Amino acid sequence: MKISVITATWNCVETVGDCLASVAGQSYPDLEHILIDGGSRDGTLDALQPHRARLAVLVSEPDGGIYDALNKGLARATGEVVGLLHADDVYADADVLARVAGAFADPAVEAVYGDLVYVAREDTGRVIRYWRSGAFRPARLRRG
Repeated sequence: MKISVITATWNCVETVGDCLASVAGQSYPDLEHILIDGGSRDGTLDALQPHRARLAVLVSEPDGGIYDALNKGLARATGEVVGLLHADDVYADADVLARVAGAFADPAVEAVYGDLVYVAREDTGRVIRYWRSGAFRPARLRRG
């Protein structure tokens, strides 16, 4: 099962390298990384070049904001499973997508989600906050 990871970027030269390395470091092999950039002017595109060979799609053009960029990525995704990883985010470890694929091996599973760990930008080892996902309830989804 192929997993498509979509990353929307715009002027994020300071964080996008860590995001790309996090996706590239995943142990799950059947993966495509789609990056949609909103026309960055801060050096983001230069920071992407060393990672270009690992990106299935790289588009850089003005857009209507993050949701427009994510929709452009969705239109290009070829995976059976689609995930979003923002340009200033990283996966908790190298096996995150392998665990996601394992969950989707059950045909009754339609979506997966997990806990979040918020860390300091200047020191990713310093945890600022944990967000525990808990059991799924539609009302909680509506609240974000």
